[in-house]
Amino acid sequence: MSSENGSVDGGAEGAQPEQLAFIRESVRKAKVPRAKPRTWRGAALAKELPVARVLVDKGVLHLDRYFDYAVPEELDADAQPGVRVRVRFGAGRGRVREGRREGGGLIDGFLVERLAESDYSGPLAALAQVVSPEPVLSEELLGLARAVADRYAGSLADVLQLAVPPRSARAEQRPSPEPLPPPPAPEVGSWGRYERGDAFVESLASGGAPRAVWNALPGPEWSAELARAVAATLASGRGALVVVPDGRAVARVDAALTSVLGEGRHAVLTADAGPEKRYREWLAVRRGAVRAVVGTRAAMFAPVRDLGLVALWDDGDDSHSEPHAPQPHAREVLLLRAAQDKCGFLLGSWSCTVEAAQLVESGWARPLIASREQVRAVAPLVRTVGDQDLARDEAARAARLPTLAWHAVREGLRHGPVLVQVPRRGYVPRMACANCREPARCRHCAGPLEGQESGAALRCGWCGREEGAWHCPECGGFRLRAQVVGARRTAEELGRAFPAVPVRTSGREHVLDTVPGAPALVVSTPGAEPVAEGGYAAALLLDGWAMLGRPDLRAGEDALRRWIAASALVRAQEAGGTVVVVAEPTLRPVQALVRWDPVGHAVRELGERAELGFPPVSRMAAVSGTGEALAEFLAAVELPAEAEVLGPVPLPVTVAGGPRRVGAPPVGERWERVLVRVPPGRGAALASSLKSAQATRMARGGGGGGGEGAVWVRIDPPDIG
Repeated sequence: MSSENGSVDGGAEGAQPEQLAFIRESVRKAKVPRAKPRTWRGAALAKELPVARVLVDKGVLHLDRYFDYAVPEELDADAQPGVRVRVRFGAGRGRVREGRREGGGLIDGFLVERLAESDYSGPLAALAQVVSPEPVLSEELLGLARAVADRYAGSLADVLQLAVPPRSARAEQRPSPEPLPPPPAPEVGSWGRYERGDAFVESLASGGAPRAVWNALPGPEWSAELARAVAATLASGRGALVVVPDGRAVARVDAALTSVLGEGRHAVLTADAGPEKRYREWLAVRRGAVRAVVGTRAAMFAPVRDLGLVALWDDGDDSHSEPHAPQPHAREVLLLRAAQDKCGFLLGSWSCTVEAAQLVESGWARPLIASREQVRAVAPLVRTVGDQDLARDEAARAARLPTLAWHAVREGLRHGPVLVQVPRRGYVPRMACANCREPARCRHCAGPLEGQESGAALRCGWCGREEGAWHCPECGGFRLRAQVVGARRTAEELGRAFPAVPVRTSGREHVLDTVPGAPALVVSTPGAEPVAEGGYAAALLLDGWAMLGRPDLRAGEDALRRWIAASALVRAQEAGGTVVVVAEPTLRPVQALVRWDPVGHAVRELGERAELGFPPVSRMAAVSGTGEALAEFLAAVELPAEAEVLGPVPLPVTVAGGPRRVGAPPVGERWERVLVRVPPGRGAALASSLKSAQATRMARGGGGGGGEGAVWVRIDPPDIG
């Protein structure tokens, strides 16, 4: 070896001075503690506030609390309240080295606050990593998430998974735009059609916090009216949040806000926007660059600064109920925000839910309604076809279309498109015996038999088996009739009845947003009705008994809401707009549709529920599980003294291949359900007792997450039968 490379056995003594200096520098640096994401063993702690209180992302109730961690000096600057962190979780007391707890698995979390010392007397593990220095969890958002978790007997970590979107590093690196100055106060516009509508907008513009339940007039103006309420709030220097049921409604409000406010003053937050775009929009709101937000239920936790108004459109829509734990409803979350931030509240719909009526009856909110003259001026004419009419109608016995409906369609097609609402999608979703009307069931799994296109054999809607030799087990008959005809079959029949008219369908597979104003038949399932240019000339609401006959407390309210939503797209009576509903005219929801009085219907429903002790007058929880697990849970829980337990009753068995609802039993298992009811004012105590019992059960190894011995708890279930 040459002398330039030094002697083989000379070591450092034979090295050149430059090499010796390099070695000494390397040794010196090696003595300085480096970043050790596993343990930070030997690293110095932060000189000030060396303890970090962390919420770990473990959505289990018995761990629904904060945990303390030591803050290494190198993470001191980035470890600020609200940032995302990673910590070691699950190490025991015995795994301690050099005064630091070690071991456990890496898990995500949020840094809640920094402290000078910990309440925990033992050694602390160190923060493993600050994922990002971007603060995403504010004190206000944390307080809201805690309130939602307590109300729904859930964990704070589960709520924050709904409230804070997943991180996108590329979105964080992009700066948000500079905030724009407040816009000028808007004109009252079409709000003048409502009693006290102008006062509501003026109160928002002047910095007030009005609370209102708004019964919107038929027509497309609702999105522009929401935009004006948002503009008035922004004019006062505050922020606004609007939550709507679906992407089509978001697009309409988005266009209205752009028209009223211009570009760059509002953000759109929807779950289907894509992770990077959604997070970028969310960060713009969090940083204060944007003060107005519109979105679906994913936006109900949007961190709008200086919140001045929260608004919800169509609170009866199922889309507002979150399917993930703890399953909060957007209406209740916005009510909590209105109370927490002392801001304005607007609950709007063409119809009116019982919960909305209760807000007005209690005096918490004021009604925003139009006079009867205004309603009659813009509402269509509603006509009914009942059972007696169908019995006398030869056309109705031979085909699905009663004579009155056929005439309404023919007359409407002379002036524009006609909407046909069908309660089911598909071809012929349900079949029944033609003699005794007993539902046709599969011989193998008892699932419902469905008709297929082109005269094919019947097929089970659960297991998929075909049935070619069905006969009725009750009367022995072999003839079948359509129990509820689907949208595609209806479109086929109408196409034969009106061969020269184009037929369009809108449903789950393909939802239309708009249709032109030319004559056409538009067959739609409830909630998928497209908007027609200039409004529909007529509308048919078929098979009304199918919606009214559901075994559910909200069947009448929900049927009326769906009917009014479709009828609101029809032209006014003065312009020839006609709606024909095929349902018994003496029923209360049908009468409310004829009079266009959803508020009166909701008030009467509220009175009846108050007498019977049903929600929303009372608070209720559904607890379900196997019979043994349910009995064990009920024996352990300490319910409030006023609590009343209803049940247990068996739940339908979930069949393989069939639809499974959130919280339904696993396939093949036999579960039972009880309802626990408490009077007004005791809902918080009920939720607390159920949450404590569930947490104790989980801590002892009992099921709570859907495994063996699981028990499901849901506060304020939307369907109680």
